[in-house]
Formats: sequence, C-alpha cells, structure tokens
Amino acid sequence: MVSDLQSIYSANAKGMQRSAIRELLKLTAQPDIISFAGGLPAPESFPIDDLREVITEVMTNEPTRALQYGPTEGDSLLQEELIKHYNREGMNLKKENILITTSSQQGLDLVAKIFFDRGDKAIVGLPTYLGGLGAFNSYGADLVGVELDEHGMRPDHLEEELKRLHAKGEKPKFIYIIPDFQNPAGITMPRERRLEIIDIAKRYNQLIIEDSPYRELRFEGEPVPWLNALDNEGNVLTLGTFSKIFLPGFRLGWAIGHASLIDKLVVAKQSVDLCAPPFNQRVAGRFLQKGYLEKNIAKIIGMYREKRDIMLAGFREHMPEEVTWTEPEGGLFLFLTAPEYIDMGELFPKALEKKVAFVLGSAFYCNGGGKNTARINFSFSTIEQIVEGVKRLASVLKEAIANHK
Repeated sequence: MVSDLQSIYSANAKGMQRSAIRELLKLTAQPDIISFAGGLPAPESFPIDDLREVITEVMTNEPTRALQYGPTEGDSLLQEELIKHYNREGMNLKKENILITTSSQQGLDLVAKIFFDRGDKAIVGLPTYLGGLGAFNSYGADLVGVELDEHGMRPDHLEEELKRLHAKGEKPKFIYIIPDFQNPAGITMPRERRLEIIDIAKRYNQLIIEDSPYRELRFEGEPVPWLNALDNEGNVLTLGTFSKIFLPGFRLGWAIGHASLIDKLVVAKQSVDLCAPPFNQRVAGRFLQKGYLEKNIAKIIGMYREKRDIMLAGFREHMPEEVTWTEPEGGLFLFLTAPEYIDMGELFPKALEKKVAFVLGSAFYCNGGGKNTARINFSFSTIEQIVEGVKRLASVLKEAIANHK
C-alpha cells in the first residue's frame, strides 16, 4: 500500500464524507429493529408480475438492442415516454431537453460537477436532502441555508441572502429546491410560493435546481405545477427518478432542462459511465408505454396513504404535547421537532435500545442546526411495525422531556 495516500488524494476526495443515512442503514439493518430511518420503498410496491411480463417481451423481441451499449443521452423510447408524461403536465419538451441518468443522485453529482469550483456558493433549504448536500460538498461548495416555513423556502429570507451575497460580489451557482413533499420536511410548496421563488431567481439571474422524486405520490389535494412549467424559460433544471414510483434497483433517473444545459450534463456523464443501463432503460420504456407505471403509482398511493394515516394517528395519541410534526400530503416522510433542549443525537442510542430508529434531522442542515429534529419514514415499515414503533419512539421522547423538567 502506498504510504502517503492522504497526500495524493484530490481536494474533492478529501472533502467527501460518508452518507449519514447509508451508514445508519447498516446499523438499523438488524431484523428486530423497527426502522423509520431510510427512504426505502415498501417491497410489496414492486410490480413484479408486470415487470416479468415486460422483461420477457424485451428479451424475446429486442434482446440485442437492450443488451448493447446505448447513447449517453438515453434510450429513445424511454425519452419519448417521459416527454409525453411531462408535456401532459404543462412542459414543452423535446429530446434535446432530457438526459437519462443513473439515478437522480447521479443527476445531483453531475450538477455539482459542472457548476462548482471549490468555494462556490449555492442556496439550499434549512433543512434539505442529505444526498444533495453530500454531492455539493464533495465538489467543495460553500452552501448557504435559507429557512423553510410551512410552505417551503421563505422568499423573504431567500432575497435577503441573494442581496447580501450579490453585494459582496458572490453570485450563487443555483438555488436548490425540493418543492413536492420535501425531503426531509414533507411539505409542499404552493403555486404562489413557487411563482415568488421564480420571480426572485429571475431578478437575480439565478438558476433553479428542482428536485422532485416523490411528486407522483400525492395522497390528497391537487397537484401544483412544476417550477419548470411555471418558468418555461429555461431557468429551471428538473431532476426525477423511478426509485420511489417504480423500482430503486433499476437506478434510473433523468434531468430536464434547456438544451444547452443538458448538453453540458451529457458531456460530464460521458466520462462517468458512458450511459445509464440500456437494458433497464428499454424495460422501463416499455413499462411506461403499456401504461403500467400509472397502475403501479395508484397502488403505491393507496398503500402509503394508509401507512401515513396510521403513523399520524399514533403520533397524535402517543407523542408528548411538546413535540410537533409535519403532516405531509404525500411522499415518504414527516419531520419531527422536539423542544430545543432535546438533542436527538443523544436520544438515538436510547431509541436503538428500544429497537426503533430514525434519521437525525441535523444531517439535513448545512449550518449545523436541527439538533432537536428527526426525519421519520413511513413507507417501508409494515402497519404493525408503525403502530409499535411510534409507541417506542414516543416513550423515548417522553422520558427525555420528563428528565429535563
């Protein structure tokens, strides 16, 4: 082994950190622990029979195409099906506006790769998706947090930060937003707030990165237009994925934006993996073409709505009155806030002793905040586990609050 590895690592490599959630999942993988930690889809949501049918058809009718290398931009059939989906929702896309990625996490990494030199600024939410923070930090970004309220990123705070940074000659590379069932907070940005954010971004000449992995998983209320559709001027780059609505194991996502931006992402991707898995893309394209995705999403929505309702009922019944939480209209998560004197990091080992786990909310804050918060997942656990796990978690919080008094 080379004796001075640390001295030859790049600055980017030295800045990389292990994902708190990936490491946590190793710890909570014990079969007797009820885990509200990961953002895993329920295994029973996987469309195994429909998928088996489509795979058989692909291997019968077009095996050599599916098993060969493909273009970096993505499989033409999958692109076409995704374009139909998005254009039905108010966009005006052509093939040059879409890149198929190896998961939306690769999309975040490619965004960071093409935009960040070390020390460059970007605006993110307080809190925001840990995978986004990890991708941006690994390229040396200096992240500026903007507080959320019940409607998402606060426009007044966003404008204050942009005004402050621009006055110092520091223009952030982009504003990163998860507008639908935000991870970790579970909140959805209403139309009026989206228009405010778009207006501010235009006035300060800022790009918006719209990350929306859960949008289709709406349990109640009316869908809100995409930021991309509301802007419709090429100022928004949208990232999507099949991981929560189809299969995480296929590792397929996509980026949608102005043709010049997509072209730069294509060049960046060519040096990473040449192309996303062509077999998975062709199967996914045929799956969409047959209308199976919509059927599967309807099944998932019914399944997760029931789990969310049971979890919320358990919180209302068992949580101490000092604890609050969000009540999402869809997605996979809710966000718990304990009194400020509670450090969820200190409670985590005690929760594990009671065989229940969660993700520390502080992992989602770029400024070190959120120590009294936790992200709670309701998609993966069974209903029986949710009922029991909520009781266990509530007992840990009750004990901690009682000990403080």
